[in-house]
Amino acid sequence: MRAKTLHPWDLRYQDAMEIQRHLAKLVKESPLPLEELKLIAGVDVSSSRRSPIGFAAAVVMEYPTFKIVEVGSAKGLLNMPYIPGLLSFREAPLILRALSELKRDPQVILVDGNGVAHPRGLGIASHLGILLDWPTVGCAKSRLLGEHGEPGPFKGNWVPWSYKGKPIGAVVRTRERVKPVYISVGYRVTLRDAIHLVLKCCQKYRLPEPIRAAHREVNRLREEN
Repeated sequence: MRAKTLHPWDLRYQDAMEIQRHLAKLVKESPLPLEELKLIAGVDVSSSRRSPIGFAAAVVMEYPTFKIVEVGSAKGLLNMPYIPGLLSFREAPLILRALSELKRDPQVILVDGNGVAHPRGLGIASHLGILLDWPTVGCAKSRLLGEHGEPGPFKGNWVPWSYKGKPIGAVVRTRERVKPVYISVGYRVTLRDAIHLVLKCCQKYRLPEPIRAAHREVNRLREEN
C-alpha cells in the first residue's frame, strides 16, 4: 500500500492543525461492500514514555475466520510528542511504513483511534484514509471529545455520539457489560457499516480482532527491542 504525499510531517503545531482543517474537507463516506469482505487489517503503534522510538504494526486477517495472513511492521523516531488532537502527526508515518510492507491489500483498515470524531474533523483514521485513498474505520478505547448517553448493557447496543450538536460517531457496546468503544467514520465508509463491521470483528473481547492482533504485535516488537 502506497500513500500520497500531501504534506510534510515535521511541522509546527499550528501548521499541523491547519493541515487537519484542510484535509477534513476531503473526507467522504460511501457504503462498504460488507458481503464481499475477505481481508481486513488492523493497525496500532506502541512506544515507551522514556524513549522517542515507536513501533507500528499492520496485521492483515482473513474475514470472517480472523486468521492472520500477513504482518507489516516499522520502527522509528516519533517526531512529535503526544498531543491530544495531533496523534496522526506522531503515529501515522510509522503506520504508513508498516502498511507499505504488505503484499496483500486489505479491503478496509481498522484503526486504534478516531476518524471524524475530532476537534477539526480529522483524526488518525481519517488522515490515513485520505493519504491512502482507502476505506478506514476509527475505533477508539476512550472519548477524546463530545457528548453521548450510555448504551444498553448488551453487545450491539449503541447510542449516538455528538460534538457541539453535530453527529460524529457512535458509542457501541461490543461485549456484554463491558466498557463500550467509540466508533467513527474514517474514510470511504458509512457509520452504519463501521458499526456493523466492528461488531462482527469483536469475537470474545471488547476490541476488534484485527486491532487486538496489531496491538499484540507492537507490544512484542517493543519488548524485543
